[in-house]
Amino acid sequence: MSYKIDAAALDLLFREARSHNGWTSTPVTDEELREVYDLVKFGPTSANTQPARFVFVRSAEAKERLRPALAPGNLKAMDAPVIAIIGYDTRFYDRIPQLFPHNPGFRDLFVNAPQSVEPHALRNSSLQGAYLILAARTVGLDVGAMSGFDAAKVEAEFFPGGTVKANFLAALGHGDHSRVFERLPRLDFEDAAQIL
Repeated sequence: MSYKIDAAALDLLFREARSHNGWTSTPVTDEELREVYDLVKFGPTSANTQPARFVFVRSAEAKERLRPALAPGNLKAMDAPVIAIIGYDTRFYDRIPQLFPHNPGFRDLFVNAPQSVEPHALRNSSLQGAYLILAARTVGLDVGAMSGFDAAKVEAEFFPGGTVKANFLAALGHGDHSRVFERLPRLDFEDAAQIL
């Protein structure tokens, strides 16, 4: 299965897609959130470890629990129909026998080298968070990702078990396109990449 997606799909995912900070009142349904996750789960992670954990904060009550953790500049996210918390499970390796069944002993690499757990979980949950942004766009949602929040407050409120850490947040919904900023500059290939 090898083919190139068309220009319209590239526009939807990248070229015309924007980070949103204003929202319409159109709700995001359970079905849409499940559809997003059902795409995210197919994105590759190292050894299929899938360390990301997602909390979709949608109710007014749940948003009020999140409010104290948001930086003042990110309080605008409260207007989004959903704010996704993208976290990572520092005990992800307990699922390796299920998720990497042809090599269940791979779990021991993390058990025996605890210093490798956090970098692995952060890196791969970041990948999964990026998949979430792309998946949301494919099902007709807009996204505004953000890192301005107090992670300790989010973890205490939404991940009280102590094994899941907060990575970043993403507002989800139907964006108010009149509130999108002008597109900012991007680095050219020569400024950011090289071919050796």
